[in-house]
Amino acid sequence: MDKLIVSSSPHFHGKKTTQNIMLDVILALSPAMVASIVIFGFQAAVVIITCVASCVLSEYLCRRVMKRPQTVGDLSCVVTGILLALNLPVTISPFIALFGSVVAIVVVKQMFGGIGQNFVNPALTARIVLMNSFPARMTHWTGAFDYAARADSVTTATPLGILAEGGTEALPSYWDLLLGRTGGCLGETCAIAILLGGLYLIVRRVISPVIPVTYLATAAVLSFLLGRDPLFDLLAGGLMLGAFFMATDYTTSPLYFWGRVVFAVGCGVLTIVIREFGSLPEGVSYSIVLMNIMTPLIERYLKPRAFGRVKEKKQKQKEPQR
Repeated sequence: MDKLIVSSSPHFHGKKTTQNIMLDVILALSPAMVASIVIFGFQAAVVIITCVASCVLSEYLCRRVMKRPQTVGDLSCVVTGILLALNLPVTISPFIALFGSVVAIVVVKQMFGGIGQNFVNPALTARIVLMNSFPARMTHWTGAFDYAARADSVTTATPLGILAEGGTEALPSYWDLLLGRTGGCLGETCAIAILLGGLYLIVRRVISPVIPVTYLATAAVLSFLLGRDPLFDLLAGGLMLGAFFMATDYTTSPLYFWGRVVFAVGCGVLTIVIREFGSLPEGVSYSIVLMNIMTPLIERYLKPRAFGRVKEKKQKQKEPQR
């Protein structure tokens, strides 16, 4: 005789696991990693390997010290390491990259309970910490295909840096931005590589297109309204990388449709406002982290109403008898 089992949801379990999802993200990031190595040389591979190895080791040791079950196998720490590396310049010291990895994993992720518990994106938060701790090293850019570049070499400027300084004549072409023939972080130069990875995640249904499409559309519209070049703003800097790979983080972004729309609009507005009026030429990291903090508030007010819910009637207070 079959037993009737009563249990809480979910009643159906999907085939996807955290490890499967992270493998898809790693595959989606592969074109950007390959492009960074082609553009910046073997040193880019050193930065990526350093960040990934540091993140994996940090998570392993942290879980051991805290006496918690190991989560290295879910590969989320590998994804964090790759994203952090793609947000760093090729000339960054391995020790600074290691420090950023420890901040991302230990401080931002594990101290709040591990995967699914952090309230801000670990890789972006670590990048912000490094930007404020080592501003000179974090803004030391080299030109594309300048494989002989060293820490003491003459630095170049990013496309957004050139635009902020008013040097419009020296701006790279759209084709250069698409192919990554510019200076910048490892993952923000080749827009084609980022687009390929983002489309892969959408086709595989790892991410919803709501956040990246709304984010990019909002940034383009506001850029146009402020008299900037919308296409240049979309292709330059870390906007593509942030829209597809970091704003869509499951833990730090809203779950519901309208919440995602508001979240993405906020990211787009803040990004362009920082680029136009801020002291920094780039604003993706700060915009996404700020909206991560706003996510609980967004979900509180935009959570969909439960189906079949009846409004509670207010009980009239009885008048006191005389």
